[in-house]
Amino acid sequence: MVQQRKVALVTGAARGIGKACAMDLARAGHDIVLVDLLDPEMAETANLIRAAGVDALAFRADVADHARAAEIVAAALAQFGRIDVLVNNAGVSAPEGIFEMTEAGFDRAIAINLKSCFNYIQPAARHMVARGDGRIVSISSLNALTGGVTAAVSKFAYAAAKAGILGMTRALAKELGPRVLVNAICPGVIRTEIDTNITEQAERFAAGIALGRLGTADDVARLVTFLATSEPCFITGQALSVDGFQFNI
Repeated sequence: MVQQRKVALVTGAARGIGKACAMDLARAGHDIVLVDLLDPEMAETANLIRAAGVDALAFRADVADHARAAEIVAAALAQFGRIDVLVNNAGVSAPEGIFEMTEAGFDRAIAINLKSCFNYIQPAARHMVARGDGRIVSISSLNALTGGVTAAVSKFAYAAAKAGILGMTRALAKELGPRVLVNAICPGVIRTEIDTNITEQAERFAAGIALGRLGTADDVARLVTFLATSEPCFITGQALSVDGFQFNI
């Protein structure tokens, strides 16, 4: 009898940290369900996953859409029969200060960065609880712990949403345990191909990090895979920082 592969659903999976998480979980033997709005990039990531010897299923979706999340989880279950891991990675920056932020901008920051986690956790966790096993990892941010990774920029709406993920994680770890493990990761300054501002200021940022460099998407992905695959695992309800010890906040 051929053993069924485990399945991971990753939001915001087309590029950046989400792509790195999807690829690392694929290398660990998971079939991958990708969710993103970026069709060409998502198709490229899906092809790379298939080249790694596992299957990929891609869905174009706005993660703020609650009904669409339920549809995607149902379709993934119909295709693979299981979802073992949910990675809530999708997010959007909200750099405006309190006096510049519009109501619509604030609502959008909360919807994409926080409500999206609820949208995918609800249907995925229902399946995981019924199966008696599952892992949920949500990507929060160092901003949630500090209010901002630099002294000059607070990104208050982004920080509020990412802090909400931490409260949600702790509450759900209690509600869903011991069957489902729920954790959050707080990346610090991470260099990706989509954040040119960080790349341009890399030397300045690195000077305030104990490890002397910026983080990479793979640094975050490796921790996601550890939380998703470690057996046994006595870690739940935690906010784990991946920041190289950033001390000059």
